[in-house]
Amino acid sequence: MRIATWNINSVRLRLPIVLRFLDEYQPDVLCLQETKTQDEFFPNEAFAHHGYAHMHIAGMKSYNGVAIVARVPLGAREIRHWCGKEDCRHIVGTFENGTEIHCLYIPAGGDIPDPDVNDKFAHKMQFVDELTRWWPAERSSAKPMILVGDLNIAPLEHDVWSHRQLLKIVSHTPIEVEKLTAMQNSIDWVDAVRHFVPPDEKLYTWWSYRNQDWRLSDRGRRLDHVWVTPPLKDRLRGAQVAKDVRDWAPPSDHVPVIVDLD
Repeated sequence: MRIATWNINSVRLRLPIVLRFLDEYQPDVLCLQETKTQDEFFPNEAFAHHGYAHMHIAGMKSYNGVAIVARVPLGAREIRHWCGKEDCRHIVGTFENGTEIHCLYIPAGGDIPDPDVNDKFAHKMQFVDELTRWWPAERSSAKPMILVGDLNIAPLEHDVWSHRQLLKIVSHTPIEVEKLTAMQNSIDWVDAVRHFVPPDEKLYTWWSYRNQDWRLSDRGRRLDHVWVTPPLKDRLRGAQVAKDVRDWAPPSDHVPVIVDLD
């Protein structure tokens, strides 16, 4: 099974490159974040026409939104809400063998990494804390699960173009790294991409729109992740970041992350 995750930054605006990605990379499951559309306007027919007839979506106007589109059936489906908000950031699908897939979009957190002066950053910290408590309370490390999405945190030194310069920049601050690591450790999640790519190797999934020549400057961050629970670790067969997709027009500032499992 090939599973891909992509913050698409408006699924309707970028539908042509989404369909091109499906054709060229042939994932069995594609999880999207920032779909930015209400459910009634989601392009169901276009996905079904390309063979992705099984969908689980949760969207809202102009902001956020998550979706799972699949060539394989999805059984039980769930929408999770966090921090007392219904802002379309977490959906759960279940495959026929009982494996769960969680499509997640953690808040970006604004510009100032101080929860006392920045409500957006406070929301981000609360969101991760709530999830960290929820996993061991409601799920188990023994359950086969896959977590994918834009987690908006680049935890490792080589997940950013400059560890030193980004230590005070939201997405790579020590408090964010600490909280995301606690969430990962809560039920022993395995970082599926770093399972194949050594931690001392640079690895990015996002490049700012402000970089006109993003390849030349290569000031990226790894904000998009795929995790699996321990029962799936030995079933991991490969991972890739579809970097070339950043050049497809009209581009998202994120690129797809792909993991293959047996």
